[in-house]
Amino acid sequence: MYEYAEKLLDFIAASPSRYHVCANLKSRLISAGYTPLPEQAVWDVRPGGRYVVMRNDSSLLAFRVPEGGAAGFMLAAAHSDSPTFQIKEHAEKVSARCTVLDTEKYGGMLMNTWFDRPLSAAGRIVVERNGALEARLVDIDRDLMIIPSVAIHMNRAANDGVKLQANVDTFPLLGCGTPDFRAIVAEAAGVAPEQILGHDLTLYLRGRGTVLGAADELIAAPKLDDLECAFALAEGFLHAAPSQAIPVLAIFDNEEVGSETKQGAASNFLRDTLRRLTLALGLTEAEYLRLTAGSFMVSADNAHAQHPNHPEFADGQNTPYLNGGVTVKFNANQRYTTDAVSAAAFRALCREAGAAVQEYANRSDLPGGSTLGSISNTRLAMPTVDIGLPQLAMHSAYETAGAQDLDDLVRVMTAFYGKTPIHSAGAVSLR
Repeated sequence: MYEYAEKLLDFIAASPSRYHVCANLKSRLISAGYTPLPEQAVWDVRPGGRYVVMRNDSSLLAFRVPEGGAAGFMLAAAHSDSPTFQIKEHAEKVSARCTVLDTEKYGGMLMNTWFDRPLSAAGRIVVERNGALEARLVDIDRDLMIIPSVAIHMNRAANDGVKLQANVDTFPLLGCGTPDFRAIVAEAAGVAPEQILGHDLTLYLRGRGTVLGAADELIAAPKLDDLECAFALAEGFLHAAPSQAIPVLAIFDNEEVGSETKQGAASNFLRDTLRRLTLALGLTEAEYLRLTAGSFMVSADNAHAQHPNHPEFADGQNTPYLNGGVTVKFNANQRYTTDAVSAAAFRALCREAGAAVQEYANRSDLPGGSTLGSISNTRLAMPTVDIGLPQLAMHSAYETAGAQDLDDLVRVMTAFYGKTPIHSAGAVSLR
């Protein structure tokens, strides 16, 4: 009944870390004819070409250059990272004749949702081979660890709002005795332990997500925030018709910790890549500024659906519902960058694409989080709409969303990437 739910679940299952997210997207883009452009190389960019750029193995930009002159950028962004636990350098700790791993929270998470579930670790290691350093992905692809709860008999207040401590309660149990975690990582990577000189490894929830609900209308999986949007943007980008604009797919790392990193939305990655693109095409700096001024951006990061058990947390007039459509997000304090101009352009696009659309605003006394749109606009200004797919249990280890909403977003983004932005009379149309 729903076209993309199972494909999304396959993508999430194959992407246990943000490094795997971008590697999988890059591999798919290369299979579709996209040429990798290393940032440190001289770029040969030509009309009609397709290109992909990576930074830090965890952020990605892809674009197509139309034949003839370009009329602005059609840009959409999502993020590759999700809340998790990062494994520290010296991780093993022995307690109660068991070994646990010392971890640190990454992002704002619902910690209790990580308890009593099979876990593993994945990410990136740096190894020394033949006198040179090489980064490679690693996934310990088996049920390896668990964070055990304290029994109710020993903690009678467990259901009364006990405060969890990340330096005590959330260390994953690796095994009995003194197992060597580095040796386990090395075996999974096919290297010797002494070859590993650095690692960026995080925990992930084992098991594939699922489709559920009375009519199979719900998706439940890890990392729906924001791999659901990353997947939908990539689908739209790859299947869109050509236009006179330059379509750009942007997947940024580190949104969950503020984006102020060399590979985040607050970095120079997007701005400098688009500038290098235009200069490589023989255009001037003034023409680059003209192109960016005549562009449009979609910032895609999931939104809070009204909770069926706690509707009081939503703004009653401005709340989205599961399977109610793609959500446009508003905030008076510019946590979301949507304004009348960008909202109108996006609503018109949804109407044309036959996709449902709804709105989200925080309850006025509950501040919400910021996301990619306002952050990236400080580096590269253009009309931008913040959107997302409504979901429940955001920042849980296992989240819930609507299958129809996913199909709607793919349909909208396929239409979006086939458009050209037309700026006139203080507004922008996507044609």
